[in-house]
Formats: sequence, C-alpha cells, structure tokens
Amino acid sequence: MKKLSTFLGLLLSVAVMAGNGDGKMDLGDKAALTHIKMLDVSGEKLSLDEVKKENGLVVIFSCNTCPFVNQWEGRYPAVKEWADKNNVGMIVLNSNYQNRDGVDSYEAMQKHANEKGYNFPYVVDEESQIANAFGGQVTPHVFLFDSDMELVYKGAIDDSYKSADEVKQAYLKEAIISLAKGQEIAVTETKPTGCSIKRKLN
Repeated sequence: MKKLSTFLGLLLSVAVMAGNGDGKMDLGDKAALTHIKMLDVSGEKLSLDEVKKENGLVVIFSCNTCPFVNQWEGRYPAVKEWADKNNVGMIVLNSNYQNRDGVDSYEAMQKHANEKGYNFPYVVDEESQIANAFGGQVTPHVFLFDSDMELVYKGAIDDSYKSADEVKQAYLKEAIISLAKGQEIAVTETKPTGCSIKRKLN
C-alpha cells in the first residue's frame, strides 16, 4: 500500500509539473519568443512585438469552451479598454493544441470571436510554444509586461470569475493603471483559476 501511494504521489507530481509547461516566468523576467508570428482570427499573422504598445502588453491565454473563460470573457472588452487608455497592447492566445481538430480549431476560434464581438487579436499559439515558454497554466491566465517586455503581473483578471458585479479587486486593471503611471504595482501575482491548457508537451 505504501509503495502504491508513493507511486501515485510521484505520478501526481509529474502531472503537475507537466501542466505548468516547460518554462516558468518569474516577475522581472523578459518575455521569450516575442518575434514569433501567430495566425489571428482575421487571417493576419501577428507577433507579441507587433501588438505591444509604448507602455507594455497584456497576454491572456484563453480558449473557446472553458466554463471559466465563458464567465470571464465578458470582461475582456473592459480589459481592452483599460489597456487602450493606458497605451498597453492586448492579445489573446489559444494554446489548446490537443483540441486543435475540435472545439479549439482555427475555424471555431473565428466563429467564437465573431459571436463574442472580440475587438482584439485572438491568435493560435502553434504547438503551445508561448504557453510552454511562459508557464501558462490555465484558461484564462494573464501575463502583463512593461515597456521592456519584463513581467510585472501574472495571475487572474480579478477576484471573481462568477460575476463582474462581485469583483472586489480588479487585479489586472489596477496593475495596468499603475504600470502606465510608473507606480509600484500593489499586487503582482495571484493564483490563476481556470481549465488546464491542453498543451503540446515537448
């Protein structure tokens, strides 16, 4: 019994490690793979470098069908508005490689973006390259970078996926505003909540 529990514990550890991707970005780390072009639902190919604005960039790992995304994505336009007002770029990545022939196909992404009225880039993260490099864990998972593409916030959009009306701390909004003002960001990391990224493991 002891051997079995040890084996199960080892399996769990491996699963957790794999779920975090190859990389793990710490605060202050510089973003990798920012030059890689990714196919947007518009048909255009974009890189993180091209979407970034003067004060930085918001990267959100997302998808089409995760219940947590479905609860939170109604707030994506507000994130875009905060980003625009503070001269910060915004891009949403779909890294669900294992669902690419199904619910997270490129065609499904185009349909989803159209139905939800996305007014920001929604791109295919081929083979989960960016998710693995950043250590993106779930959908949605947010990474905010400054003008030098150094990580200044990562985690959840806010403290209530269930309802915008129940939000007490708008982590990402506050971080964007502080970043643009050159002020210290009060909360730099929170626990992301969502569905695990169905990534390609190398």
